[in-house]
Amino acid sequence: MSAAAIWDLENECMPREELEQLQLERLQATLNRVYKNVKCYQNKFKELGIEPEDVTSLSDLSKLPFTTKEDLRLNYPYGMFAVPLREVVRIHSSSGTTGKPTVVGYTRHDLKAWSNLVARFMTAAGVTHDDVVQIAFGYGLFTGAFGLHYGSETIGAAVIPMGGGNTEKQIMIMQDYKTTALVGTPSYALTIADRLDKMGIDPKSLSLKVGLFGGEPWSEAMRAEIEQRLQIIATDNYGLSEVIGPGVAGECLHKCGMHIAEDAFIAEIIDPETGKVLPSGSVGELVLTSLTKEAFPMIRYRTRDITSLVNEPCACGRTSVRMKKTMGRSDDMLIIKGVNVFPSQIEEVLFAIEGCEPHYQLIVERSGVTDTLEIDIEVTENIFFDEMKKQRAFLESIERKIHSALGVGATVKLVEPNSIPRHEGKAERVIDKRKI
Repeated sequence: MSAAAIWDLENECMPREELEQLQLERLQATLNRVYKNVKCYQNKFKELGIEPEDVTSLSDLSKLPFTTKEDLRLNYPYGMFAVPLREVVRIHSSSGTTGKPTVVGYTRHDLKAWSNLVARFMTAAGVTHDDVVQIAFGYGLFTGAFGLHYGSETIGAAVIPMGGGNTEKQIMIMQDYKTTALVGTPSYALTIADRLDKMGIDPKSLSLKVGLFGGEPWSEAMRAEIEQRLQIIATDNYGLSEVIGPGVAGECLHKCGMHIAEDAFIAEIIDPETGKVLPSGSVGELVLTSLTKEAFPMIRYRTRDITSLVNEPCACGRTSVRMKKTMGRSDDMLIIKGVNVFPSQIEEVLFAIEGCEPHYQLIVERSGVTDTLEIDIEVTENIFFDEMKKQRAFLESIERKIHSALGVGATVKLVEPNSIPRHEGKAERVIDKRKI
């Protein structure tokens, strides 16, 4: 596939100085909007003795309060909306980790802006009006399916709103409808690859060219696995319901980080413990401020996603800062014996070992005061049924490599193929049984 076109040349390739001036103007307008219309922000600003007029440069952003998922819960359902409900034409929500979901709203203008932001990263990945896009995300209150659906239609591509699950039917549709682009989670892409193997279907017989995957962290090794097994280009994109849904950032074909739509969002990286903004290039928690949303603006929203930002120019010509693949989440991050552990680190190790299948699960328990980590890994049948001595050597080799990568020991358990539960949405990678 040749280098992709650019959907919105003016905004995606804007000179840096011009972009930062636009960000400041839009930030000031957004602050006035939330200060006037959202009680939660009025209270937060007053507590800190801040008024919108105090923000005269982008560096003043760090003086503003954070918004957290807890704020959204406390103002459920419509307390964070900045427009009357009569101006809201769409309501989505994301699953709450406890209790109520978080509710987000869109005006007609928001929906148009959202569609165009998704069209940007889809175009960057090589999707054109000639493509047939199969969406394997679940439809409903989740923003993923609708975001990619409207982005595809904005480009002019044909959309197959397949929804999640029913893998054999997904494959039949791919074959019969000549699907060229697949949308879903990366773990579900591997589930499709497994089913193709079982059905004896050569992926080269399909019309698939590109996959646009998001919704969960995934490693470069997992990308290589998907690309090899489905014979496609696999691209990453990023978004979250609270900020807009998909459309915050996405990769171009150079795959050197996801271009953030900086005319619509300001990205910061903070230390998740102290909340301090970290220097350029540091790994930390991503914080996002929306600049163009009418119904549901977010000021310094703590995403809990761990990443870093790349400022070097990209060969594609886009001038925006890029975010690296998310390593995991600051709130889901495992701390084992004082060491921060991300599932993606373990995934990198496993994908490099021949014989390990791309399906694994981490089980964390506490024995007395000591944390224990067990990693259940599916292996190929010839390894699972290998003689005990060879199997033991293979297992010990994995344990050594994991210890070297993480700095903490883990017990590895080899399990037979297809024994770890499959999920049609996000994979359940971690089971934490500790009572902390």
